[in-house]
Amino acid sequence: MLDPASIKALTFDVFGTVVDWRGSIARDLGDYFAQRKPPIEADWAKFADRWRKKYQPAMERVRSGNRGFVKLDVLHLENLRENLAEFSIAGLSEAEIDHVNRVWHRLDPWPDSVPGMTRLRKRFVLASLSNGNVSLMVDMAKRAGLPWDAILGSETARAFKPQPEAYLRAAEMLSLAPAECLMVAAHNSDLHAAAKCGFRTAFIRRPYEYGAIKKYDLVADTGIDLDCADMNDLADKLGC
Repeated sequence: MLDPASIKALTFDVFGTVVDWRGSIARDLGDYFAQRKPPIEADWAKFADRWRKKYQPAMERVRSGNRGFVKLDVLHLENLRENLAEFSIAGLSEAEIDHVNRVWHRLDPWPDSVPGMTRLRKRFVLASLSNGNVSLMVDMAKRAGLPWDAILGSETARAFKPQPEAYLRAAEMLSLAPAECLMVAAHNSDLHAAAKCGFRTAFIRRPYEYGAIKKYDLVADTGIDLDCADMNDLADKLGC
């Protein structure tokens, strides 16, 4: 049983847990390219899916030691160039490509994220623990009103989740023991990795992260401390 009094900080996965990356990218790029002269048409939801599918393989090359650490903006840009070629989108200027790549800085929160997190922040320290780099997280927070107390994760740890350093460095930077940190995520694998490092864990249900209802990560796995419908439910369960 999780005792809320034992928790000092909540650390959050961001992509999919706090923000709707797929819907945001599809809307943003659809609007942007519709206004371009000449306009460009594509299935932007599919474009987002393909882009995201390159995410883990790109990070794995860093995690495996096959390349040195680079921030996620760099990996996103490399993957974007591949995606543009695969969708036969050509003729974009470097400024346009940079704008498209920065769509990850402009993601919209799920409707419950800001209200629920605002409640949680009254009692706990809130920190991002994302694979996103610091400038990406700051830009997103400023635009979306995400109430972070700290921006932590891959760039501060120089490691991508689920490497233990990503979690342990976050606890260290907060001057807390891992057991005083509650990892919040919509992905059971992220929570299991955090739990192995001594974190307590809370699952947030995001069944429509990929548009249609997911086939996995619909509920918390056995061993996860809390299974929550959304951020407000998490706040309720932690007494906020």
